[in-house]
Amino acid sequence: MSSLNLDDFTDLIERPDSKVRRDAEARRERQIVPPGSLGRLDDLGEWLAAAQGAVPVRPVERPRVLLFAGDHGIAELGVSRRPAGGAGQLVRDILEGGRPVSVLARQLGVPVRVVDMSLDCDPDSLPETVVRHRVRRGSGRIDIEDALTLEEAEAAFRTGVALADEEADSGTDLVVLGDVSVGGTTVAGVLVAALCGTDASVVTGRGGLAIDDLAWMRKCAAIRDALRRARPVLGDQLQLLATVGGADFAALTGFLLQSAVRKVPVLLDGVVVAACALVGQRVAFRAPDWWLAAHDSGEPGQAKALDRMALEPLLAQGVKVGEGAGGLLALPLVRAAAALAAELPEVSDGSAKPED
Repeated sequence: MSSLNLDDFTDLIERPDSKVRRDAEARRERQIVPPGSLGRLDDLGEWLAAAQGAVPVRPVERPRVLLFAGDHGIAELGVSRRPAGGAGQLVRDILEGGRPVSVLARQLGVPVRVVDMSLDCDPDSLPETVVRHRVRRGSGRIDIEDALTLEEAEAAFRTGVALADEEADSGTDLVVLGDVSVGGTTVAGVLVAALCGTDASVVTGRGGLAIDDLAWMRKCAAIRDALRRARPVLGDQLQLLATVGGADFAALTGFLLQSAVRKVPVLLDGVVVAACALVGQRVAFRAPDWWLAAHDSGEPGQAKALDRMALEPLLAQGVKVGEGAGGLLALPLVRAAAALAAELPEVSDGSAKPED
């Protein structure tokens, strides 16, 4: 029996400040460019003001990319073009600067932090700062066994909570949240299908490397079989993460919920993070008010999860690579919205009117 009471998050999470949002909307009415002429940038700037509790909105100056990493036993079934247990190599490539997230982060001047929760590799092959939070080596094959014990799920969830506190305490003002995994999109599909009450085929995508038809059928069957194990535990979100999730999924969910408690905005990357956000919404219905969907990856499971949370992606570039790359692409848009909201001049006197 877990000692963690997820119901506490319902009371701890408040919505972004509605009064501040009204003040931001009023300020926008007085600016020289008519409201609505900047499209979604208007709404984005007002949302950010409410999240910060500040008018005019402050610039996003200390963003961070945070990636939770893990290998999933379900990858043994050939549901990915990457080999089972291959996420450790991806992490090494990120640390060495050779992945898309590495390039984009350098371009934008954003630090990247990778947290190993359940990589299936020798911990000595990675820096201690990466592996210090590892809960276990790999996860169970969720079509026939639990991903984690309940104790491991709780430990991973608490790690996510603790890291959210670390980021908030260090002054991080926005987190781009992503994953590094092999088999993760299959696990995400199970969670989304279970929480949305849909069939496996509705949420089964082709993954970051565009699997062929045979692999897609194997993936669909794996999600179908894992769904049978997920449905009996839908009422207990921590048990759900232990049964058909993984340590990285549990940590992501804990991070998302505690970031909402600490009022730190989060940009959601791909389908894995969207699935964890959906679990978080089940825990605390106000939590999604603190999250932005960065982009539409084209994965059907992501689209289903975002629709359920009423989150509309900021971009639609079809970026499926994961690892926070799509989230980073949306960061300049958020920064632009903040700059426009803060720096556009207001009408100077009563006789002047905003531009037509």
